[in-house]
Amino acid sequence: MKREGFKSRLGFLLVSAGCAVGIGNVWKFPFLVGQNGGGFFVLFYLLFLILMGAPVLTMELAVGRASRRTAVSGYRRLEPPGSKWHLHGYVCFLGCLLLMMYYTTVSGWMLNYFFKFASGSFAGLTSEHVGDVFSTMLSSPSQMLLGMGATVFLGFLINSFGVQKGLEAVSKVMMIGLFVLILALAVHSLILPNAWEGVKFYLLPSLDNIKNQGLSNVITAAMNQAFFTLSLGVAAMEIFGSYTSDKYTLGGEAVRICALDTTVAIAAGFIIIPACFSFGVQPDAGPSLIFITLPHVFLNMSGGRFWGAAFFLFMTFASLSTVLAVFENLLSGCIDEFQWNRKKATFVCLLVVFVLSIPCALGYNLLSEVHPIGSKDILDSEDFIVSNFLLPLGSLVYLLFCVTKWGWGFDNYLAEANKGEGLKIPRWFKNYFRFILPILFLFVFINGLL
Repeated sequence: MKREGFKSRLGFLLVSAGCAVGIGNVWKFPFLVGQNGGGFFVLFYLLFLILMGAPVLTMELAVGRASRRTAVSGYRRLEPPGSKWHLHGYVCFLGCLLLMMYYTTVSGWMLNYFFKFASGSFAGLTSEHVGDVFSTMLSSPSQMLLGMGATVFLGFLINSFGVQKGLEAVSKVMMIGLFVLILALAVHSLILPNAWEGVKFYLLPSLDNIKNQGLSNVITAAMNQAFFTLSLGVAAMEIFGSYTSDKYTLGGEAVRICALDTTVAIAAGFIIIPACFSFGVQPDAGPSLIFITLPHVFLNMSGGRFWGAAFFLFMTFASLSTVLAVFENLLSGCIDEFQWNRKKATFVCLLVVFVLSIPCALGYNLLSEVHPIGSKDILDSEDFIVSNFLLPLGSLVYLLFCVTKWGWGFDNYLAEANKGEGLKIPRWFKNYFRFILPILFLFVFINGLL
């Protein structure tokens, strides 16, 4: 069976960037920047993105492009005879599945709030009742299951049409729409009263903030954010390497993907922070910022219903672009391993993902007493496993596979990554990849556990 590929380079870049652009970027990055020294944090973040994120991104893409397969069969094609690197491919598949078991629920929150704003459900609410909307949603099994179910069904429906007609076509529209919404929302926030005080807090270098946080904590926060933003280590990006052409070097493509991802993250800050400062509310990180603080801001804003709906449409696009990308990984894994056609793979994966996502959707109501890891609820427990184990350790496996003699080997990786036109990876990076990067990844892993 001939493997389908992307129709255009733009499609590859936007789909790959869509996978990297996630909800966490939008609600976490702006607060981290403001809290950790403004412009200094951004500089550290960009440095670690280049030093840590981009190299492993090229490795995942290289394994995919060289093998033209998903994780398990991709490893099998490239690994030395008798070795067991392909076992990590199964871990990657399960990692993508675990990621979707809670990400579909959070994506459902975004969809729910978009319809609430668009339909005028927030109209007339007092500030005290804004938080009640979020808690009511969490406590309602029907709302949680409906949002999660709609995300799962819509995602697999789109991907059932194939790479070009489904994933690529829809992701292009969503990502272009996402950038248009970002521009409109950011411009609107920047012209609000007192908005530039928020910009100063957000981006101006602040030695006082660095002293308060501690330089080591600022550097660690920047390193963690740069590492986790690309969702590397579970083959979520490898699949797109298997669909792309040999025309351009993977170093150049990785830089472009990182640039698109960073643009969205930084632009989100121009939407959120100035608006919070304009209305005198604290730009807290996490769900409270998105579902309590910002709706409060929109309620007090002229045309707030429109801007609230536009913001949550932007958040829906950001979350759904990741969902589509990871769903494609699951589908392609089943197609490669079991020789299923796309229709059968879609039906089975849809059913499995929906059933396995039910515990998380019910984790704040019927299953609220369930805490798999310590005091963590179901969503936080699943996220903890993915973020603190599967991503850093998976990235370390990809790194060792690509640069050691026991795996695919540095020469093979370099030849694949440098194939085509564009930015070439120098050979002298080999020792940095072999000796420095593993230490950085182990640091991220240990720090995550602590």
